[in-house]
Amino acid sequence: MAALGRHLILTYDYVADIRKRREPYRADHLAAVRERSERGEVLMAGALGDPVHGAAFVFTGVDRDEVERFAAADPYVVAGLVTGWRIEPWNVVVAAEW
Repeated sequence: MAALGRHLILTYDYVADIRKRREPYRADHLAAVRERSERGEVLMAGALGDPVHGAAFVFTGVDRDEVERFAAADPYVVAGLVTGWRIEPWNVVVAAEW
């Protein structure tokens, strides 16, 4: 069943040449996201745009401080591939089964 209720969305803005620069950090970045997903904290995550210009992560069951800690430790952020990020609350009232 789709998750209703309050979530936090973390969005990233990437450097213009993200596809070229991300390779050395990609495996660790994806591992960090998968770990949070396996713990039930990340419902979905992925790149935004074509060409890619950012990313979005939907967190659930954690507070803003925890999302900030995730972002601060993310290999893409540490490597300077993220030019900006923000966290927004999202109150889901309708969701399809998936």
